[in-house]
Amino acid sequence: MLTAAALAYLAAGIGAGLVVFGGGLGIGKLASSAMEASGRQPEAAGAIRTSMIIAAALIEGMSFFGLVICILLALK
Repeated sequence: MLTAAALAYLAAGIGAGLVVFGGGLGIGKLASSAMEASGRQPEAAGAIRTSMIIAAALIEGMSFFGLVICILLALK
C-alpha cells in the first residue's frame, strides 16, 4: 500500500517531468520560430535574437518555479 508520502514523491516526480517537458517544448518552438524569422529577414536578426533570449528566460523562470513547487509539495 502506498503511503501519503510515497504518493507525494510520485506526484512531485511526475510534475517535475511534465514541467521540464513543457519547458523544453516551449523553448524548442521559440528557437524554431526565431530561426525561421531570421532566415526570412536577416536584417532583423538582432531584434529577433533579443526577443528570443527574453522569452527563453521567461520560459526557464516558469519552469524553475514549477520545479520548486513540485519539491515543496513533495517535502510537505
